[in-house]
Amino acid sequence: MNKRLCMLKEIQELEFSAIDLNLFLDTHPEDQAALRDFYAVRDKLVAAIKKYEEMYGPLTVTGHTPSQDKWLWIEGPWPWEIEYK
Repeated sequence: MNKRLCMLKEIQELEFSAIDLNLFLDTHPEDQAALRDFYAVRDKLVAAIKKYEEMYGPLTVTGHTPSQDKWLWIEGPWPWEIEYK
């Protein structure tokens, strides 16, 4: 798997973990260990997205690291064009 796909996979894994912890915290809001885990995962996710976007362009139309000199959103591949192998 190339570097770009590895980075996307890491982002997907971190997003899954963040959502899972978010759901857990909805029913266990006083769980301090889960809260610490959520913030740790969130920080890793934000850093991973920033690194990916600096290298390959935005993951969403609003992006976390927008380019000021050109419109990168249109540059491919589109999600349905990525071949995960």
